[in-house]
Amino acid sequence: MSRTVTGGMLLCRAEPRAVRPAAHLLRVRLLLAPAGEWTALVPEDKPWLNGEETVSETLSGWGSALAIGSNWPVLSLWWEGGRAGFALLSGFRRTASYAWDAAGRPSGEPDAMRALAARLGLDPVLDLEDLERLTRPGAEDGESRLLGLIALLARAGLALPPGLSPGEPADRLRASARVAPGAEAVQWTGWRDALRAELDAVEGGPLGPWVRGPKARLLGAAQVAAGAPLLAWAARRRSPGWATAGALLMAQGGLSLAYDRARARC
Repeated sequence: MSRTVTGGMLLCRAEPRAVRPAAHLLRVRLLLAPAGEWTALVPEDKPWLNGEETVSETLSGWGSALAIGSNWPVLSLWWEGGRAGFALLSGFRRTASYAWDAAGRPSGEPDAMRALAARLGLDPVLDLEDLERLTRPGAEDGESRLLGLIALLARAGLALPPGLSPGEPADRLRASARVAPGAEAVQWTGWRDALRAELDAVEGGPLGPWVRGPKARLLGAAQVAAGAPLLAWAARRRSPGWATAGALLMAQGGLSLAYDRARARC
């Protein structure tokens, strides 16, 4: 690996529609590309050039922000000045990181590979053994170690698009991400668009049909239809508990119908 090559990317173990809303909230320009059962995020800019943070610190910070509040892990890969490494971020759990210098000498937390195998659901025997080989001294440089890691992650459903490979210069990595199948640009354009992206993700998920669409309208109408007579009956019986239940049903049904109508106008 050339000592002048610097670059990095984030790998999220989730599909793009789940990653997109969280990526918007980073307020940075990124390229998002499907990568098998994962999603790759490549920076459009090079914020590490301002000297405040290294590429590893920058990507680890972004990865932490993505992982918090999500149920999928984020793996940041970086290479800089002949060194290379990764950091695994998952919710509020401790970050697992590892690195290699220009000569391929390893340095990092002793249990980093074990944490990587456990959090990604890899085989605790065979896959872990292959991961631990990457921590042993040898002739391979940092780039080769990261390539070995990528090959192992194929067992966890990772399939990087052509050209998205550890060791590539940031400009070339960005160019490859732009032409990857299904790639798109993610850029902060304000809270309104971020909220819209979040709503799109919810509506595209398993609960989507009950949030918006025919099923959601049917459910909302049923709640209103059930709540109105219940509220009237509770008023006659002077039952505060049943009155509250009827009012809640009507409110939920009315909000569901209003939300469906409002989203249809967007």
